[in-house]
Amino acid sequence: MECKEGTGETDAESVLISDWAELTHECLLNILSRFTFEQRWTGPMFVCKPWLNACKDPSLNSVFDLETRFDSSSESTRWWTPEFERRIDSMLRSVITWSNGNLTQILTRHCSDLSLNFAAQRCPNLQVLSIKSSPRVTDASMAQIAYHCRNLKQLDISYCYEISHESLSLIGRNCPNLKILKRNLMNWLDPSQHVGIVPDEYLNACPQDGDTEAAVIAKFMPQLEHLEIRFSKLSAKGLGSICEGCSQLEHLDLSGCANLTSRDILNATSNLKDLKEVKKPNFYIPRSVFHTERYEHWRLYDERFQTDVFRI
Repeated sequence: MECKEGTGETDAESVLISDWAELTHECLLNILSRFTFEQRWTGPMFVCKPWLNACKDPSLNSVFDLETRFDSSSESTRWWTPEFERRIDSMLRSVITWSNGNLTQILTRHCSDLSLNFAAQRCPNLQVLSIKSSPRVTDASMAQIAYHCRNLKQLDISYCYEISHESLSLIGRNCPNLKILKRNLMNWLDPSQHVGIVPDEYLNACPQDGDTEAAVIAKFMPQLEHLEIRFSKLSAKGLGSICEGCSQLEHLDLSGCANLTSRDILNATSNLKDLKEVKKPNFYIPRSVFHTERYEHWRLYDERFQTDVFRI
């Protein structure tokens, strides 16, 4: 549909204002659909009331994506504040309302139970949920997601330390279409990249129950094709359970899983016929790590992957 022409006023500025103000709703939607989610929130919404109303159209609110912005920015201490979390929650709740039940993807960080509970009640068609680094998302809201968002295909709960294996169990039992799970932890071997940004108490709250989570994944998520568990503390037993229970795995990311040896990985993955890529925990480990109570002695790491990267 073509946009309306000017009113014929002689004043150029008046004509311009009149033209933009009189754009039909269909024409506005056509224009706004060419903007990214972030662009609509930082410009068009503030032009005038008709533009704001157009930005609220359900057709423009099927995806809530802030991950692109987060991913392109350096992590900030401000992101970990309650004030920032409230802003994310407010934005997400607004889009959920405007979507009129049509929201299919949520990709953000630093949200809370408040907005996720709202999403669970209003987004039955949700297929993608990515909520990395959300310290106040707990098992309570994840249970609601499991019960009400059964079409979930992709879940990223990386760096969400208040989410336990109980949530993984509920998601697995209630979301049979789940194909992608990302449950990565922060680098607890060398947390220097996070120190001064992520609160210390949160860094120290890194989940310890790698094998418990592995057992739940193996039992309730047999349909997984893509699994990321970077820096998980699972053992060879836990990895064996996953590879036995999730026989359709194509992509497996074990980066930073320091309790696994190359032999452990080879033995566990040998029966995965569809496996296309496995990322092993082959990375530089600071000498200080070898003196922690977790590993006790140097030789444990010397038995790992026998690559030059471990020759300190």
